Amino acid sequence: MNKQPSKITLLWFACLSMLGYLATDMYLPAFETMRSDFDTSQSLIGLSLSVFLLGMALGQLIYGPLSDRIGRIKVLMGGMILFSAASVLCAFAPNVEFMLVARFAQALGACSATVIWQAVVIDRYEGKVSERVFATIMPLVALSPALAPLAGALLEGQFGWRSIFVALVGFGAILSIMTLKEPESANLDKKQEKVTVQLRRDYQQILSSKKFIGNMMIFAACSAAFFAYLTGSPFVMSAMGYSGADIGLSYAPQTVAFIIGGYGCRSLLNKFDSQQILPWILKLFVTSVTVMFLISVNTEPTTIWPILLPFCLLAVANGAIYPIIISKALEDFKSCSATAAGLLNFLQTMVCFAASGIVSAFSGHGLITVTTSMFVTAFIALIGYALVVQARRQVVQHAQTA
Repeated sequence: MNKQPSKITLLWFACLSMLGYLATDMYLPAFETMRSDFDTSQSLIGLSLSVFLLGMALGQLIYGPLSDRIGRIKVLMGGMILFSAASVLCAFAPNVEFMLVARFAQALGACSATVIWQAVVIDRYEGKVSERVFATIMPLVALSPALAPLAGALLEGQFGWRSIFVALVGFGAILSIMTLKEPESANLDKKQEKVTVQLRRDYQQILSSKKFIGNMMIFAACSAAFFAYLTGSPFVMSAMGYSGADIGLSYAPQTVAFIIGGYGCRSLLNKFDSQQILPWILKLFVTSVTVMFLISVNTEPTTIWPILLPFCLLAVANGAIYPIIISKALEDFKSCSATAAGLLNFLQTMVCFAASGIVSAFSGHGLITVTTSMFVTAFIALIGYALVVQARRQVVQHAQTA
């Protein structure tokens, strides 16, 4: 195993990890323009985000086991081709129904990047090095919620909303070139059992782990809160009188906050164990969603700032949480790292899909729908943390009795 990744490899990891977020965030400022162009409802345009999340979830169940058997590079190249082709279909969609189908296909391509970059990190690096790689990449991922909507708003203003998807085709091509220059990291020399037998064994091992389930629930809860806001905020801000450019700019503060959280976590990992850091970050997450919920219940904000400020605290918490929980969830499954990463992201994304779908379905109720959905995720995160603590205690007890 390599001790440290090269700068080019880190850039490759960052671009792969950003792909799904770019495809999610770039077109957010164009929601209202697309709704008008397609002559459709807010709910159907919001559904284009929910459908994307569903595709991201389902595809990861395929890419994980497949890349464990035939290799990361081949599978990733197939995903990039599908992503680029689907992005072309999105760019030329004649109606919202066609767009929904194309977005689903686009997600099936994009999710290959999400699974495989995490699996490659687990393949190549161990322990503190793995956590530091995740803590380096995750803040870079946060650039997409700020830069992608700004870039999307600029492209829409200059060339129309369809140019956003043309730009994504180009990004997919760049990723394909970078992928071809990376060596294979999967252990393809190991004896291959029958697919169904191997999958059954792998899934039983993964799903029987309280450590995996607990970290997955925390990951899912934090991500779901984020996507609930992403789905509802364009409509909430449009109702407040903000333009598409204003909506794009509103994602900049939360991005800075996410980066602060990520690199703050990276620095803290040099001094403290991740088990010491996690409880404090979770307290920040729970506090932020609670404050947002109370504000929406007790007041009627006329600007986004009363909500955006606590959301930035949530972004700090997420930026710090992600590197820890992803590394901890996957570290025990090096023999099937892509399968574990795929299952982790499938379960996480399904929770995000549910949150996004609820916000889309009840978008007419505005801010209260968004913040209520986010508040519920705090309880999911706390249950997940309880499982993590139980798993840690079982390991200590086993060591003492051994």
